[in-house]
Amino acid sequence: MAYHLAHSAGSADIATGAANTDDVTTRSSGNVYADLGFDDPTEESLKADLVIGIIDEIERRGLSQTAAARLMGVSQPDVSKLLRGRTGGYSLERLLGFTRALGGDVEITVRRNAPKQRGKLKLRVLDPV
Repeated sequence: MAYHLAHSAGSADIATGAANTDDVTTRSSGNVYADLGFDDPTEESLKADLVIGIIDEIERRGLSQTAAARLMGVSQPDVSKLLRGRTGGYSLERLLGFTRALGGDVEITVRRNAPKQRGKLKLRVLDPV
């Protein structure tokens, strides 16, 4: 499953004119959800990665939103929301269920972390051989 994000270029994407010397840049933390102040940025990032995989699988299989909804056990409007990156109201467990419904295998590994340190969430997508 290869991930990609589509971006349509338009005239609004191109900056014209002189740069504003008063602009301040801030270095990213590496997680846009943390930078935007989400309560659980790691979980939001993981959800986004899962949705990207779901979108890719729907596109790869050429499924309509209705067909994808039937496979995933949700309504077509729910699939439409997911295709627009709307993950609100969906738990990680439910998104993993959608991944499985579309034929993806999910493997969860739990291991000990350093004492007194919060555990991490990671997603690794393996392409089939």
